[in-house]
Amino acid sequence: MSSSFFTFTSAFTLGIMGLMLHRVHFLSALLCLEGMMLSLFIAISLWSMKTGTGSYFSIPMFLLTFSACEAGVGLALMVATTRTHGTDHLKNLNLLQC
Repeated sequence: MSSSFFTFTSAFTLGIMGLMLHRVHFLSALLCLEGMMLSLFIAISLWSMKTGTGSYFSIPMFLLTFSACEAGVGLALMVATTRTHGTDHLKNLNLLQC
């Protein structure tokens, strides 16, 4: 196992563990998701550079675009839930109350 593969796998795993264990605030969940997307972006960028073909160079840009859209939607949802519920704690959010 190469060191770069181990680094990106452990970064992605730490993002998942943070998402599972530290789900107190909505912002911490969003930060864990962004960390996971960043590790995926770097891994796919290195993979496309390693393959060296021209058709794979657009894939990391698509992933980065979707990651930016995900961050924007997540922050908009956080602002909306903070305005309606008064806090960004995830334990206060319940889909059955809507």
